Amino acid sequence: MNDTKLIDIASALGISVTTVSKALKGYTDISQSTRAKVIEMADKMNYMPNSVAVNLRTNETKTIGVIVPATVHHFFSSVLNGILEEAEERGYMVIILQSSEKYELEKKQVALLLQKRVDGILMSLSNETDDFSHINEAIRKKTPVVLFDKIAKRVDCSKVVINDMKAAYDAVTYLIEKGYKKIAHFRGSYVPQNSIDRFLGYKKALEDHNIVYDPSLVYVCDHNTDFEDGYENAKKLIEDHDDVDAVFAITDLVAIGIIKYFNDNKIKTPEQVAVFGFSNWFMSTVISPKLTTIDQPGYDIGYRAAAILIDEITQLKEHLPVVHQTVVLPTYIIERESTQRTL
Repeated sequence: MNDTKLIDIASALGISVTTVSKALKGYTDISQSTRAKVIEMADKMNYMPNSVAVNLRTNETKTIGVIVPATVHHFFSSVLNGILEEAEERGYMVIILQSSEKYELEKKQVALLLQKRVDGILMSLSNETDDFSHINEAIRKKTPVVLFDKIAKRVDCSKVVINDMKAAYDAVTYLIEKGYKKIAHFRGSYVPQNSIDRFLGYKKALEDHNIVYDPSLVYVCDHNTDFEDGYENAKKLIEDHDDVDAVFAITDLVAIGIIKYFNDNKIKTPEQVAVFGFSNWFMSTVISPKLTTIDQPGYDIGYRAAAILIDEITQLKEHLPVVHQTVVLPTYIIERESTQRTL
């Protein structure tokens, strides 16, 4: 490890430490020739600035923290790609943590990021999170927080989302206009806002098209809305409602679990039961039949969230007013084989 200090460069050149420091920072009262000599000697001696000292002096670490419920999902990997690209462009490092949909872990991770003195935090909340005191504590300590995807409307911070209610409404309306009448919904748990909004969109689409809402057609996915949720609830659905003709699932993973159960039990999709997913995960084009879904712009969500966060970090540093904003990005339907029944 190289331990070259400013005093070493100063001694080698026979000048003061102050002159070396100013030369490396580009001060105009240092001549170009002196500055060139200092930079050349610093390179020769493999000088590296002490980042800890720089951070203490500038009161920033040039680091942001990111907490996501999972990293294996295509959606969140796309979000992280957007965050990382924007952060790199703006000169920030990123610490990525996974809450695994656990509130207590998420709470500890926020505390850890504050301990590491990150300049800001990006978060998508866990399915268990219904207490937001840990987020409010970060904001109280002047650490900007931007929520994305799974948010809390009661937290006073910027947010980057889609209109989950409208996207679900559009999906169910699409199914109804295709002629499907008995449409089940595999929803997420009762806490996350996006789960609530997608359920409300489903219900409103039925009501607006004069289809009576039947709560027995709604199945809650308790296992973090994954493949097993779809598979297990598809079995229950067919046992309870053998005349169901379509399912709107909260995520593509759930939808793929549904299709797998149908395939295993010789239930034809979409001839007998259509399946509609959400998020446009890459597996939606691999499963047979290919999955109709809502395209959720993960990369754009990450990119915009990081840009807003870094802007707010800069505004705080420069003592400028921070005006929180909610950015709502558009979604659209990707039509594939799983809903293409000839009626």
